[in-house]
Amino acid sequence: MTIKSIIARWISRRALSSINKQSANAIIDQKKWFSQLLKTGKTTAYGKDKGFFHYHDYSGYAKGHPIQQYEDFIPYIERIKEGEQDVLWKGLPKYFAKTSGTTAGAKYIPISHDSMPHHIAAARNALLCYIAKSGNSEFVSGKMIFLQGSPELDFLPSGIAVGRLSGIVAHHIPSYLQKNRLPKFETNSIEDWETKVNAIADETIPQDMRLISGIPSWVQMYFEILIQKTGKPNIKKIFPKFSLFVFGGVHFEPYRKRMQELMGGHVDIIETFPASEGFFAYQDDYQRDDLLLNTNAGIFYEFVKSNEYFDENPKRYPLWEVEKGINYALIITTNAGLWSYSIGDTVKFTSTDPYRIKVTGRIKHYTSAFGEHVIAEEVEKAISITMEQFQFSIDEFHVAPMIAPHNELPYHEWWIECQIPPSDPSAIAAFLDEQMVRQNIYYKDLIIGKVLQPLKIQWVQPGTFHNAMKKQGKLGGQNKMPRLSNDRVFADLLSAS
Repeated sequence: MTIKSIIARWISRRALSSINKQSANAIIDQKKWFSQLLKTGKTTAYGKDKGFFHYHDYSGYAKGHPIQQYEDFIPYIERIKEGEQDVLWKGLPKYFAKTSGTTAGAKYIPISHDSMPHHIAAARNALLCYIAKSGNSEFVSGKMIFLQGSPELDFLPSGIAVGRLSGIVAHHIPSYLQKNRLPKFETNSIEDWETKVNAIADETIPQDMRLISGIPSWVQMYFEILIQKTGKPNIKKIFPKFSLFVFGGVHFEPYRKRMQELMGGHVDIIETFPASEGFFAYQDDYQRDDLLLNTNAGIFYEFVKSNEYFDENPKRYPLWEVEKGINYALIITTNAGLWSYSIGDTVKFTSTDPYRIKVTGRIKHYTSAFGEHVIAEEVEKAISITMEQFQFSIDEFHVAPMIAPHNELPYHEWWIECQIPPSDPSAIAAFLDEQMVRQNIYYKDLIIGKVLQPLKIQWVQPGTFHNAMKKQGKLGGQNKMPRLSNDRVFADLLSAS
């Protein structure tokens, strides 16, 4: 055991004790953060415009200040980009994280001097919790890779740096990890994703890789390129000491079987829930399948029941009023100047002591063209059960509504990409449809009532999803494959790929 790994174990035990104490004080911390955020908000242009001086407690704020979408902040963000201070938060942001929006074009999410340290602390705590619970600290002595966007930043005339979140975070990697971190800056700055992943593979093949992190779809691509380049059967043959995979942003279960095949041996896996708006949760126990909510990190959380989200004035629940097992849309107020902002993600509480969640999908990513209200959690569970039943693996999948020709009943069309087509596709389609009937009562009623016909599957060649994302200009980085949609935009891209 190296000195570095011994120190990491010692630090991890101290960190876990502190995290446990914070978890026990979650409600106290949330009320504290609300008061602090509102106090600062009253001094901002936004707070003055919205009458924050009228609000003295959460109840008054929730009644008077509605849920906000990104479009509501655009006039204020434009003022900030021009250099105006104290608009959404005190001073100017340290960064704008630039993300691709679906309705408002590019989004500029502020990251303040106050909020940036919480992003870094949460990522660090995720690793420290893992070390404390697993006893594995040896990975800190080897090489680590974080598949991410370019770290190169642009600068507005106001001096605010602009970049992708993963690229921004790359500038805040602790010094004690910098020598272990790959790839080098020049490789990481390559814009074309295919060229970049090939360069990363070439750079990492001779290295002692022990920790690999990224969105599963792009890590899978990296693994396949490594295997192709080396001629070795799996990643453990290439990196024998590879012991930890860290991911975030998507549900892992549909990827698990294929990723395990590529890894070729046991690798611990931990999940995180980061976003440009904040680092919301992380897996504090690698043997659980839920995430510890980050309740003392400059963020005040509100929750709206998903089935009420599109109501005119949906009820918002603070953390102390949530219940287990209910699907909620996540609403956040942050010390970067976002106020009751709907980030679009949905979560479900698995525990309220401490507060643990599962990420269940996106509030706007659903299929309900025929009144079925199908969400990501349901399709992911259905396909996972089906893969287990028929012992096959997939690379990607997408679900879209289909209006059948010739007066036939409409149906859900599933696009599934896998390396080896299954031997009995019709049996798989029938079983998958049975699972969807079990997952969703509305879908069941439509199938029984013969409003919908059973789902149909389009089995596609490897690379189809890759090509569709490339056509959208969303290859690699933080971009995520859309799992389901209420229209056929992505399905049509798949059809043309």
